[in-house]
Amino acid sequence: MNSKIVIYHVFTRLFGNTNTNNKPWGTIEENGVGKFADFSKKALSEIKDLGITHIWYTGIPHHAVINDYTEYGISNDDPTVVKGRAGSPYAVKDYYNVNPDLAKDPSKRLTEFKSLINRTHKAGLRVIIDIVPNHVARKYAGKTNPKGVSDFGFGDDTSVEYQKDNNFYYIPNTEFQHPVWRDGYRPLGGDIPEFANTKLVEIPAKWTGNGSRSPQPDMNDWYETVRINYGVRPDGGLDFDMLPNDFGEKDYMEHFNYWKKRVVPSSWRKFRDIALYWLEMGVDGFRYDMAEMVPVEFWSFMNSSIKMKNPDAFIMAEVYNPDLYRTYIHKGKMDYLYDKVDFYDGLKHIMKGYGWSDHLPVIQNGLQDIEHHMLHFLENHDEQRIASPEFVGNAEIGRPAMVVSATISTSPTMIYFGQEVGEPAAENAGFGSPSRTSIFDYIGVPHHQRWVNNKKYDGGQSTPQETELRDFYKRLLNFTISSEALMGAYREIHFYNKEITEHYNHRVLSYVRWSDNQKLIIVSNFDANDHFSFDLKLPVDLMKNWKLKEGTYALQDALYGHSNSLRIENGEGHVAISLNPLESFIFELKF
Repeated sequence: MNSKIVIYHVFTRLFGNTNTNNKPWGTIEENGVGKFADFSKKALSEIKDLGITHIWYTGIPHHAVINDYTEYGISNDDPTVVKGRAGSPYAVKDYYNVNPDLAKDPSKRLTEFKSLINRTHKAGLRVIIDIVPNHVARKYAGKTNPKGVSDFGFGDDTSVEYQKDNNFYYIPNTEFQHPVWRDGYRPLGGDIPEFANTKLVEIPAKWTGNGSRSPQPDMNDWYETVRINYGVRPDGGLDFDMLPNDFGEKDYMEHFNYWKKRVVPSSWRKFRDIALYWLEMGVDGFRYDMAEMVPVEFWSFMNSSIKMKNPDAFIMAEVYNPDLYRTYIHKGKMDYLYDKVDFYDGLKHIMKGYGWSDHLPVIQNGLQDIEHHMLHFLENHDEQRIASPEFVGNAEIGRPAMVVSATISTSPTMIYFGQEVGEPAAENAGFGSPSRTSIFDYIGVPHHQRWVNNKKYDGGQSTPQETELRDFYKRLLNFTISSEALMGAYREIHFYNKEITEHYNHRVLSYVRWSDNQKLIIVSNFDANDHFSFDLKLPVDLMKNWKLKEGTYALQDALYGHSNSLRIENGEGHVAISLNPLESFIFELKF
């Protein structure tokens, strides 16, 4: 990989919705919904021009939804096992088709999605979609399965809790019951339409997605989903072969050959076939939900099969246990994992004002061997919006964090649609609460809608502050995808300066990035109120490494073009820095 990857994570059904009604629990008619067609040539061109290389369309596979599509052969779902009115994208009902809400003509929904893939590729972007391996919707029902493909659960022995080739875990001789609702919660806010007055009958009851073995899960369980069985017995024993210890060092072809000679559980083969189906359609890669809840051996099998079909397929996953990072990267053959638990959480504390920047170089140092695989982000559909009062209430505070997130490593950068215009996610959409843009209900995304400007995608209704923020993201991201140094070497100079530089402190961070042809000095001020001036120093051995002699060299800021100079005295580098609150510089050495 010779240049940075930048992913635009977009909630597909919200992107093009121009309806501003935003009634809590509103119907599709009341609050509107975006469509595949909203990603027009112009929209995709604007996304690309933001400095984006990949687009992750969230909520593509057909998930359970409260909308009457019976005329298209789709069964209605029981509102007591669907979260929100638009439904959770992580309760997939049919893996071989797409969400009918997203199509202008639901009978042609797959054709419309194929057109979106083609438009996206023509715009120079690669396509990522979700695969949710740990669980499926309670009422899984494939309506357009390819020949020879059977649904999850088809042929399961439901008289036993567990059998290796069962797709689900069962609670024999019991009937599923929906949770007991508390704290005033009522499905759909109490407004259940006539067509949705259907009751799920599940006999025997199945284990719930998060592992609950009760026929009546709690309302905080993932009650809308059922757990997939990967050959892990209820007592934790494993009904599949383990990978040899040295397999972390072997390439995907050896992993593929290892599994070719072995019999694997049914669920493994079903998910592999799903991935290959979407690759065949033109999808370029996948984002895996809650990957650590599924055995790493399955990932070796799945990802080696994907790479055999498309060696350039893009694979990223949620793994939140840092102790498992290396196992899932090396043995599981993951390309990228979310760098949440250390890096994002560290940045969040700094943005909130109580964290110290000292924490970040320590994290980065600890990940040196896998830094390229650790995906960086400041927002996604699971996390609070920066501009929400529950986080920091001001999108500007994200600027230094974004510079650091995007430039400290060779890893991919991800932004969430609306982040670039300071979306605060203030709506009460129905299911869930404000601070995160709702993934469960039909809703508008106000700051983003102003940029959409009745589908002109030109920012015509954006405020000056929103326009300026988007310009900042555009400058930063476009620089990152064209910078050779950002795929090269890294060294922090933070602690060196903290020790010897007057007025340098833990609200500031500095480091250098370089390659043969490009040298960068990056410095950021995380403080929202204080201005800092100091003589930034670069160690003698670094200047020797850069082959710089005594004298003065021109510097130019890659973000806004500010000029500065690097002075070498007695072998040590000096840069006079004057940082406004929340300001960052990416100084490039001009030879």
